[in-house]
Amino acid sequence: MNLGEILRNLLDERDMTQKELAKTLNIAASTLGGYIQGYSEPDFETLKLLASYFDVSTDYLLDFQRNRSYTRNQQELLRIFESLTPEQQALYIEQGKAILKFNQKEHAKLSPSITSEDSHAG
Repeated sequence: MNLGEILRNLLDERDMTQKELAKTLNIAASTLGGYIQGYSEPDFETLKLLASYFDVSTDYLLDFQRNRSYTRNQQELLRIFESLTPEQQALYIEQGKAILKFNQKEHAKLSPSITSEDSHAG
């Protein structure tokens, strides 16, 4: 994913226009448009300003992974999780656990244990 796509997603999440962001950050709308369209790239200070505003790392904006321990989806989950209130984080975790339990039950239905097959054979 490139910087423009990432910025577009962050704007969409906040239901914000490019013009609103440009005004908030005191950046020319055409300059911000260039970043989003991929015609130009921000300087370091502007990149840090964008990261600070959206509460993400510059690595996130640049889609740069220093250590390959986290996939893009894992980074996205962590970014979303960190933006939630503590109560929302607890709910998010519980929903994830519920999905895991559901998957385990579905897996158990599809692959009966060997011990149950053995008990029917004797």
